[in-house]
Amino acid sequence: MFNKILIGLATAGVLYSGTATAQETVELKNKKDSKYSFTIVKDIEATDVQSQGRTGTCWSFSALSFFESELMRMGKGKHNLSEMFIVRNAYVDKAVNYVRMHGKFNFGAGGAFHDIPIVIRKYGIVPEEVYKGQDYGDGRHNHSEMDGLLEAMADVVVENPQKKLTPSWQKAFNAVLDAYLGSVPEKFEYQGKKYTPTSFAKELGLNMDDYVVISSFTHHPFYEQFVLEVPDNWAFGQVYNMPLDEMVETMDYAINKGISLAWASDVSEKGFSFRDGLAIVPKDPSTIRVRGRDNQHFSDAGAEKKSSAFDEPVEELKITQELRQEAFDNYETTDDHGMHITGIVTDQNGAKYYIVKNSWGTTYNECDGYFYASEAFVRYKTMNVMLHKDGIPKKIAKKLGIK
Repeated sequence: MFNKILIGLATAGVLYSGTATAQETVELKNKKDSKYSFTIVKDIEATDVQSQGRTGTCWSFSALSFFESELMRMGKGKHNLSEMFIVRNAYVDKAVNYVRMHGKFNFGAGGAFHDIPIVIRKYGIVPEEVYKGQDYGDGRHNHSEMDGLLEAMADVVVENPQKKLTPSWQKAFNAVLDAYLGSVPEKFEYQGKKYTPTSFAKELGLNMDDYVVISSFTHHPFYEQFVLEVPDNWAFGQVYNMPLDEMVETMDYAINKGISLAWASDVSEKGFSFRDGLAIVPKDPSTIRVRGRDNQHFSDAGAEKKSSAFDEPVEELKITQELRQEAFDNYETTDDHGMHITGIVTDQNGAKYYIVKNSWGTTYNECDGYFYASEAFVRYKTMNVMLHKDGIPKKIAKKLGIK
């Protein structure tokens, strides 16, 4: 579960970890001395917060955190899965696509939720303890050098200086991945049993066909699938399209059934302040002053921000389907960051917020790496959501043709 700023009774102002019992009324804050007061509606079990370090691999961290919660929900136990196993194998397939597209395609560290089922189906999965992906000995994830080398290699292959691609370029590409992340184990032992990556995936019992991605945009018909036009969607993954109200209804239905959500969102808004443990859409954003930038965490998304809006609830902008679409069309909403939604709270005024597990470590805010995203922010800035298909209301699943 997540650590929270707890208020009330004898534990006022201290950090709390765990789930409240049925007899307790737990109230939470986004930070000490805040006038926000949150009450838990639903809190889904999750594994420990991790740090993606200086990498663009949030999509892997958030999706695997989601699948780790799924394993606990299914009674499969608690597992820490290897994000870098996913990243490494996705990089190989991404390079092949990039070359086949003559370099007219995005190539880099970014990815999408679709990548995880693709990799698990093709390559399997391993535990974190088996493949940490840190052979460069930094003690933390830092792909600055590796990403640059891989991109340069892919560009040379696309230039095709020999007028015919050699059979060696993929070997060379894999050698760089091995040098930085380590070679992928063909066999390993875990919890007293021997596995291959594919047999371990089978043992976990996650059926990748049970997971779908949903979104809400008007430039494609509702209740159909479409390829979401974002640069990191290198695998051309499709999302199910539905009206905004139904997307939020689906998210709430899933959470209340105990099914968490992998959440892709824009985090460049002034109202996104991880330091303050909040993501909101104030009706008057001019009250927010940004101090400095934090290029490690998406430019100013992790920068220090000053506003009374982070200290007590304020009126938020009313988000419509049209406003959401306009922001996407004008590049104001972009595919910035992948996170994991693990629950719902309400504030003292009855407004709804989502509990969000981030991958920026536990020391960056006072919520131990979590934060609270208002319904307005989620309506406005959600790019897409991955969930188990059982988390979709039957009436909506029928419209989508999902069985």
